[in-house]
Amino acid sequence: MNALVAYFSATGTTAKAAKALANAVGGDLYEIKPAVPYTNADLNWMDKGSRSSVEMKDAHSRPALADTDAPVAGHDVIFLGFPVWWYVAPTILNTFLEAYDFTGKTIVLFATSGGSGLGKSAAGLRPSAPGAKIVDGKLLNGRLSEAELKAWVEGLKL
Repeated sequence: MNALVAYFSATGTTAKAAKALANAVGGDLYEIKPAVPYTNADLNWMDKGSRSSVEMKDAHSRPALADTDAPVAGHDVIFLGFPVWWYVAPTILNTFLEAYDFTGKTIVLFATSGGSGLGKSAAGLRPSAPGAKIVDGKLLNGRLSEAELKAWVEGLKL
């Protein structure tokens, strides 16, 4: 398997999970960064006027990326990580998927969350990556051993 672990992390939690996964699968690691980093105020989900709240209310929102340098073309399997926002993936993941050609690639989702599962993340991301196979993965909360991560990936039969 020629894997890329691409992730968006607003607070560092998903970054830790992505790094552990990349180590476990021997994959390359790429951070999806917004052109304008999120502040704590932007991430205040209790404020209906916060940046994240406004973006998540608009399914067509596409926050700009800091770069489009992800080495997607050289990988067959993309593990795509994110924090769960409002029961789905943040819209910056749609921006990322729409910036590259994922035709023929398998995208395996993984996420971190304080209280919900992946929800309808896959359904919300599929239109942004036509030609790709998007697979619901799992939550990678807490400390996961390399053995646990390897067992999960092997169980996917990619």
